[in-house]
This record gives sequence, C-alpha cells and structure tokens, in this order.
Amino acid sequence: MIFWQIFMANFMANLLGYGGGPATIPLLEHEVVARYGWFTTSQYSEMVALGNGLPGPIATKLAGYIGYAQGGILGSVIAVFASVAPSLIMLIALLGLLFKYKNSPRVKKMTKIIRPTIAVLLGVMTYEFFFDSYSQAGWIHTVILIICGYILLERTKTGPVWVVLGALVYGAVFLGG
Repeated sequence: MIFWQIFMANFMANLLGYGGGPATIPLLEHEVVARYGWFTTSQYSEMVALGNGLPGPIATKLAGYIGYAQGGILGSVIAVFASVAPSLIMLIALLGLLFKYKNSPRVKKMTKIIRPTIAVLLGVMTYEFFFDSYSQAGWIHTVILIICGYILLERTKTGPVWVVLGALVYGAVFLGG
C-alpha cells in the first residue's frame, strides 16, 4: 500500500504541476504533509532547501528522497518513476503525432519557427544566469569561472560533471566565506 501511495503522491503532483519542478513543490507538499502526513512542513522545507542546493531537477530529487524515506530503495525508484511518468506519457503521445505528420508542411514550418524561439529562450536564460552570478559572486569570480569553464569544456573536452564539480570546489574555497 505504501508503494501505491508513494506513486500517487508523486504522479499527481507532477501531473498537475504545469511549469516544471518549481510548480510541483507546493502540490507535492500538500500530498506528503497534508494528505499522507509523512513529513512536517518544516521537514519538507528543509528537503526543498537541500534539493535546491544540488544539481538537477528539483522534482526528481524530492521524489527520490521522499520515496526512500517512506519505502527504501524500491520506494525511491517508484517515486522517481512517478515524477517523470506524466512527462514521459505526454512525450510518447506527442512523438506519435509528430511521426505521423512529420512530412506535413505545417509541421516543418512549425519546427523552423520553434528553433529560433528556443535559441532566444536559452540566450535569455544565459544572460539572467550571468547577471545573477555577477550579483552573487562579483565580476572577478564570474569571469574566472566563465573562462575556466570554456577552456575545460571546449579546449580540453573535459566532461561537464567535472566542470560543475570544479566550480563547486572553487565556490567553496573562494566564495564560501
């Protein structure tokens, strides 16, 4: 029964959480605090704070922790699957439609329109991240991290995981206070 509850709590929160991980946080809180009583509001807020400090999507991190706390490793696997299941179902459904109409002139035109839109969205996000980094760490640290990241990723072909870990160590040493 606990595994079904773990599945439903995460599935419903992520099904209704239009807008991604941040939109699911209050829905998931309702499920695990108010509905099932697995955590207190304080415990849940600590989970969210810890989840925000780790890399990756917040919804799956919260799901993994909640599932593990309530049902061990199997609970964690079920919870993470339930958190990605709504997106997975929609992706499969939409890919089926896309493949059915892939030769349609409208679909080809839509694809051509979407590509620059995504590029602009990524550019805006990069711009916001840059200025957020500047306001948090200052120009010198921001420039050092950008240059080192560029050299490691593009020139030496270091994997992104190592670059992120290096930035975390840099931040802990020079910005940790």
